[in-house]
Amino acid sequence: MGRGTEPRQPAAPVSGRQVARRIRILRAASELAARDGLAGIQMQDVAKEASVALGTLYRYFPSKPYLFAAVFEWHIETILEGHGADTVVDATADRAAEVADTLIALSVKLLDSPLLASATALSAFSEYAAVTPTRFEIVESCLGQTLLRVLGVDEVREQDRSVVRLLIYSWWGLFVAMLTEELTARQAESDLRLAARLILAPYDQG
Repeated sequence: MGRGTEPRQPAAPVSGRQVARRIRILRAASELAARDGLAGIQMQDVAKEASVALGTLYRYFPSKPYLFAAVFEWHIETILEGHGADTVVDATADRAAEVADTLIALSVKLLDSPLLASATALSAFSEYAAVTPTRFEIVESCLGQTLLRVLGVDEVREQDRSVVRLLIYSWWGLFVAMLTEELTARQAESDLRLAARLILAPYDQG
């Protein structure tokens, strides 16, 4: 019997034990995707690898695309953890270069495991928008908050939010182009630096 067409709200871990269990699931899904790719993975495989009941897995992650979208976000959070947290922004700094360096470094780390990057970014994220039970503002994501810190933004205005969205969507498109080999890493890096400079022109002028 199917689980119905309406996606369920995922359970939010509240205790330390539940947080650890969620991370164990994400790690297990990552290892399976890195080894086998997304197509060959079933939710029961992830549950077995993580040593949790299948019902527990579905409680945290209502669908396979939702799970692997969460894996992708988790990897970004792990890579960017603490990035720029103690940075004192220099008013004379080249913000476009710093933003581009941050996004390029993120791409390089994600591509350390090409099969995992492809499984999560292309397969899961392409379906994520259609099935995710909850919507969130991308500026509030770990990547969005990191970029705001790099830009030295304390009081976030609507223009700041728009700029960060444009930066993330530009990075995302170029990252996918690298994964699908439409662009080389060098071409993507050059395009990303140009995009950052164009998008951040108002900051340089201000």
